[in-house]
Amino acid sequence: MKMARLSSCLCCFLETVICGGMQQVFRALLHFIYKDVLPDTKELSGLSTSTLLAQHLLAAADQYGLDRLRLLCESKLCENVSTDTVATTLALAEQHHASELKAVCLKFAASNLAAVMQSEGFEYLQKSCPTLQSELLKTVAGVHEDGGEGGGGTGSVRNRSVWGQSSDGTDANGRRVRPRT
Repeated sequence: MKMARLSSCLCCFLETVICGGMQQVFRALLHFIYKDVLPDTKELSGLSTSTLLAQHLLAAADQYGLDRLRLLCESKLCENVSTDTVATTLALAEQHHASELKAVCLKFAASNLAAVMQSEGFEYLQKSCPTLQSELLKTVAGVHEDGGEGGGGTGSVRNRSVWGQSSDGTDANGRRVRPRT
């Protein structure tokens, strides 16, 4: 079933490759399909970096249901995150449901926010994935959505005052405390 899906989409992909100048990505995709390993970027000429190749392969792997290739590309991109590439890689991770890559990019971008905001890819990120801005701000603030709302559970996120008290009158351990005056 998977091969039938892959072969039916191959014609569309070939048209994109031939018209779009993506021959190196196609070669790398075929290399993976036949040998089950990522190609050495030295073998492929035409793409400027291995990061760019991995980004294109991640998109192709997601499109054609090649889960192992998607995981390999995601891992390679996680290793090569930089201020120049993090914004475009974050947008790519969001578009292709690469959750591990998205988490790595969000943490990196939060740690280097000033430099990332000056990169060329940040404007692209703002236009293509505007919802990621709120996720990035949450990461910068150190607030994570772990599922719970209120109730004092382990996953709840509450507003804390400078005195270490929650806005609902409990301390960090969930015990009720009197407000300080």
